[in-house]
Amino acid sequence: MTSRRKKILLCGATGFIGRNLLRHFAGKKEYEVSAVFHRTKPAAEFRKLKGVKWVCADLRDPRDVRRVLAGKQIVIQAAATTSGAKDIVTKPFHHVTDNAVMNSLIFRACHEFRTEHLVFFSCTTMYLPQGKPVREEDFDGRIIDKYFGVGWTKVYIEKMCEFYAGIGPTRYTAIRHSNIYGPYDKFDLERSHVFGATVAKIMSAKDGVLSVWGDGSDERDLLYVSDLVDFVDLAVRTQKKPFELVNLGLGESISVKDLVAKIIRHSGRELRVEYDLSKPTIGFKLAINIDRVKQNFGWTPKTSLDDGIAKTLDWYSRYVAKTRR
Repeated sequence: MTSRRKKILLCGATGFIGRNLLRHFAGKKEYEVSAVFHRTKPAAEFRKLKGVKWVCADLRDPRDVRRVLAGKQIVIQAAATTSGAKDIVTKPFHHVTDNAVMNSLIFRACHEFRTEHLVFFSCTTMYLPQGKPVREEDFDGRIIDKYFGVGWTKVYIEKMCEFYAGIGPTRYTAIRHSNIYGPYDKFDLERSHVFGATVAKIMSAKDGVLSVWGDGSDERDLLYVSDLVDFVDLAVRTQKKPFELVNLGLGESISVKDLVAKIIRHSGRELRVEYDLSKPTIGFKLAINIDRVKQNFGWTPKTSLDDGIAKTLDWYSRYVAKTRR
């Protein structure tokens, strides 16, 4: 006799990370998946996925939160107000209020419904730049000015995970992931992070010239999205502790300048790079230490940066470029 399928609620199912998670969990017989969307409706290819129930909800509304959460054993919280470096600098409030409200409501409902497990996607913006890969315990309460809003909001939500894990049966996994890239990313110059914006610029560049925001000195730790998805699956299946806070990344950083050169090489295009110093350079260089997640979960990234770039460009050419043409 087969065991009863566990009910997963995937919040933010039409976002970048959410769509990759949905493709993964929708194909697993042991789960029954409910996918939450709000303003962005699911594309046709996702509406066709078998075994997925789509639900529309505003996760800032306590009534909607309770409606979609009731009866679920696992909550994967990938819903957030997100954007790129431009908004972090010019409109930092976009990353604060909505995210604090929705997560507060979701966590309280999980506690009241005695949900088994919640996975929360944090980030690494609370870390100061360091000359070596930064560990979870290296956060000392200092956050650079440009990341003050988003960084402290993430820390607050992580502490809520730890708080609720200490007073109820719900297990919490808080993931401080590095910059994620891959299929379904926001290849959008206004809203995307550095990788998606760079790919969009390279693949659409005309006259043989590529304009890059800033001076190219910023450094990022980049993780291919399937490695993130693999960890979520692993955490849902194996975590025993009430609360886990882990870094997740490649474990090494690359400068924007070198990243641009790599993507151009993989694209096969011949482009001259110009740096636009009127656009924001955050001045941030970061690689993250992944020893804790290796020790506690046995997880390591499988996809090198070069392989991830090649896979992403292949997907972009088959889906995004075709659609835009």
